Amino acid sequence: MADKLESYRGKRDPSRTPEPVPDLPPEPRGDDTFVIQEHHARSLHWDLRLERDGVLASWAIPKGLPEDPAINHLAVHTEDHPMEYATFEGEIPRGEYGGGAMTIWDRGTYETEKWSDREVKVVLHGERAQGRFVLFQTRGKNWMIHRMDPRLRDPLPELAPMTPVTRTRLPKNADGYSFEFAWGGRRTLVPIEGGRTTLPLLRPLAERFGSRTAVLDGEIVTMAGAEIFIAYDLLYDEGRSLVAEPYLRRRAALEALEIAGPRWQTAPAWPGQPQPVRQAARDQGLPGVVGKLIESPYEEGESRSWVFVPSS
Repeated sequence: MADKLESYRGKRDPSRTPEPVPDLPPEPRGDDTFVIQEHHARSLHWDLRLERDGVLASWAIPKGLPEDPAINHLAVHTEDHPMEYATFEGEIPRGEYGGGAMTIWDRGTYETEKWSDREVKVVLHGERAQGRFVLFQTRGKNWMIHRMDPRLRDPLPELAPMTPVTRTRLPKNADGYSFEFAWGGRRTLVPIEGGRTTLPLLRPLAERFGSRTAVLDGEIVTMAGAEIFIAYDLLYDEGRSLVAEPYLRRRAALEALEIAGPRWQTAPAWPGQPQPVRQAARDQGLPGVVGKLIESPYEEGESRSWVFVPSS
């Protein structure tokens, strides 16, 4: 019988990588283990591995498992891996094949509904990955993966930004508002999906999000000669649209993401404190303040729930 791990061994030097490199040929087992590993290699992707005839049949999926049956994801068929890889986590040295951090995203068991050279249909039973999926070959090593169950998540919202009305005076009922600086930057909505985003500035942040899907609202501002993204709202998170949620809940969800880094920050906010925030904006030469009604949902276009007041 041909050694199914010959290709795997040929790409790895056990003296230079912590990955398991068994000496003996694989032996068939129960054929029901699966693992999905998050792989921060040259480009972020997820490796789906299915036990089959004593090895882990493997596909690299750049955007992770699809959550919507209307959208298929690319799945690149790679070499079979040893069963020991089902528990592997670690740092593959840079310069080695697949160099980068490898962590287990999910693992469990699966059922086989069909398995051929061009099509694999399975039911996954994991903590994060559950349901029926089919992998089908399109060309050579390129396959696609399709979710066969109903959609798991809300669709990503396609929105125009919510903008404030302009007033000359601060709201009288200040306790019902949260106040932020008006930054005077370039407004942008940022979708993050599969560790990727269309905004180059935030690509490192997107990779840190891993499989988390989100849509951020904020501005790109220039500070000390460098562009920085200031996030001040969260419109979508982990498969759920937040636009109907009150501002206070969206703000709490945004802060839970802990967006802080050299090129991205979470905008500070001060509930019920209009005068000190306006004075600070004036002192820093900012255009003014924005008061956001804490019970307001996210509304496209100009809304009276947000109020811009110039700093002077």
